[in-house]
Amino acid sequence: MFRVFSSAFAEGGWIPRLHTCEGADVSPSLEWSEAPAETRSFALLVEDPDAPRGTWTHWMLYDIPRAVQTLAQGAAKVGLSGKNDFGRPGYGGPCPPPGAPHRYYFRLFALRVETLGIAEGARRAEFDRAIAGKVAAETAYMGRYQR
Repeated sequence: MFRVFSSAFAEGGWIPRLHTCEGADVSPSLEWSEAPAETRSFALLVEDPDAPRGTWTHWMLYDIPRAVQTLAQGAAKVGLSGKNDFGRPGYGGPCPPPGAPHRYYFRLFALRVETLGIAEGARRAEFDRAIAGKVAAETAYMGRYQR
């Protein structure tokens, strides 16, 4: 079964401050296994469905080569980065308003194509259109954060 996980925090657990806007704001390490045989590349989407204005995109990483099975903490040189909802490419960690905890989903897609055919810095709508019909499998890992 296709799965993604992080050694930085437990599934459903608290994301360490290091990976948030209150810390160093570096991405956590991620690992995955058992991708379907037809997988040609991967794409990663990190989002917060609890954001006040609707789902907030924290990271889009795509055109990750099939041979890659891990992302090191702070990974910056793998695949292409889309523009997050902070207005910049790359990872933007949890930074919710004070109050209730938010959930952060690290969604990994196994894709049937080597490239999505979109440029670095693509926006979320372009990413969503590009992966449509190309997903062989999807898995997710969730962490929480509260300020």
